[in-house]
Amino acid sequence: MRQHVAIFTTASLPWMTGTAVNPLFRAAYLAGDGHGDREREVTLVIPWLSLSDQVLVYPNGVTFSSPSEQESFVRRWIEERVNFRPEFQIKFYPAKFSKELRSIIQVGDLTECIPDDEADVAILEEPEHLNWYHHGCKWKHKFKRVIGIVHTNYLEYVRREKNGRIIAFVLRYMNSWVTRIYCHKIIRLSAATQDLPRSIVCNVHGVNPKFLEIGREKCGQSQRGEAAFTKGAYYIGKMIWNKGYRELLHLLSKYEDQLDGLQVDLYGSGEDSDAIRQTAEKLQLLVKVHPGRDHADKLFHDYKVFINPSTTDVVCTTTAEALAMGKIVICANHPSNEFFKQFPNCHIYDDESEFVKLTRGALSDEPAPMTDDLLRKLSWEAATERLIKAAKLNKEYPYKDTKPASLRSPKLKRRVEEASVYVHQCLSGVEMARHAFGATPKSLYPDEQQCKELGLAVPTRKHSRLSLKWD
Repeated sequence: MRQHVAIFTTASLPWMTGTAVNPLFRAAYLAGDGHGDREREVTLVIPWLSLSDQVLVYPNGVTFSSPSEQESFVRRWIEERVNFRPEFQIKFYPAKFSKELRSIIQVGDLTECIPDDEADVAILEEPEHLNWYHHGCKWKHKFKRVIGIVHTNYLEYVRREKNGRIIAFVLRYMNSWVTRIYCHKIIRLSAATQDLPRSIVCNVHGVNPKFLEIGREKCGQSQRGEAAFTKGAYYIGKMIWNKGYRELLHLLSKYEDQLDGLQVDLYGSGEDSDAIRQTAEKLQLLVKVHPGRDHADKLFHDYKVFINPSTTDVVCTTTAEALAMGKIVICANHPSNEFFKQFPNCHIYDDESEFVKLTRGALSDEPAPMTDDLLRKLSWEAATERLIKAAKLNKEYPYKDTKPASLRSPKLKRRVEEASVYVHQCLSGVEMARHAFGATPKSLYPDEQQCKELGLAVPTRKHSRLSLKWD
C-alpha cells in the first residue's frame, strides 16, 4: 500500500537554520529510503514569505518572485548534496515573519495543504511552534498518524528574555497542551528539550553526506601514514553569547597557563560578533575571530580538535559534522551530547579541570579512525531508520480520529481532549487573543497578496474557521 507522508516545517532555504535544512534531508531520504514493504509519497510543506518578509529573513539579498522559483532553489540545493535524485513534492503555505519572536508564523490552516485522500501521516517539525496559533482542522481528524519532532529548547531561550521565568512557566504549559491535543507521538531529539506528553527521546537527524566523505578521506590518509590533521583547535557556531562563547572564553582565560597558550580559531556570524572579539582582545587570549563559513569548507578539513562548551543546543549539528570528519570533539556532559557519547572521538568533561586535561590530551593524541559503522550512525540513512522505528511508520493506520469523543469512546480523557481542542480553536480564532500571545498581527487569514502569490482562492470566514480552496 502506498503511504503518503506530509512533512510540515517552520522555515525554508535559503535561511540556513536547522528547521529548514533537516526536514529537507528528511524528505529526500524518506521518499527514497527503500525501507519496509511499502512505497511512500512524501510532500514537504514549507512557508512562503512575501517579498517584504523575505528581505528580513533570507541572507545575502536572495529573494524569490514566485513559489516555483524558490522550489527550484531548494531542489537544486538538495540535489547537490545527495547521491540520488530525491522524489518528493514541495508545497507552500502562507506565512509571515515575526520580528519579536524572530520566527516564521503560519497564516491560516496548514492542514488544507494536503488533500483528504492523501492525509495518512503528518510529521510536524517543531510541533509546539506549528500549533501555538493553529486555527483550523484538528490534525488528528485530518491525518491517521501525527508525529511531532521537537528541535528547539524554547524554554531555555525565553528564560533569557525580560520576565523570562514567567514566560517560560506559561510556555511550558502551552507546549504540553497543544502537543497533547494535536499529536499522537512526540520525538525529542535529546533530553535537553521539554518533556512532553507521549514523547520519546531519539535523535532522528543525520549529517550532510559531504561530511561523511571528508571523514572517509581523512581515515584513508591516516591509514596511509599521511598527516591527516595539521591544525589545532577551533569552534564554529552562530556568534551569540549563549552558543557557548562565554563559557569558552572563560575557560581559555582561567586556564591559559595550563593550556600552554592554546590558540583557538572561532568562526561564526551573529549579533554578538563584535563583543566576542573585543572580549577576547581584552583578555589577551590567543583567539582569532573569523566570519562564519560553510563547515564543509576545505579550510576546516585539517583542524584536529573541535571545542564546543555550549549547553543550549538540543543536538548540536556542528558537533555531529566534526565527528563525521574524523575530528576529536571536546564537549560538556549534557543531555544534548548524549547521542555523541558512543563515538570514541567524543571526549566529555564534567568540570573545568577535566576540560583542561581532555583538551591537552586531544592536542597531543591522534583521533581514532572513523569506521564505516561509526560513520553510518551519523548518516541520514541511519537517521531515517531510527525515525521509521520510533514513529512506527511501517505500521498500518487505517483509522482516522474523526468522530466526536462522546460517540467514539466514553473515556473521560477523550472528552477532555475534544473540549481542549474547542477552547484552543476559540482562542486561536480571535485576532486580539492571538496578538496577546505573540502572534503576528493579521495572521489568521492570508491577505490578498499571499493568495495571489500562492494561487489561493480568497478565504471565506465561517464560524471563525478558515476554509481555503487550493486551485
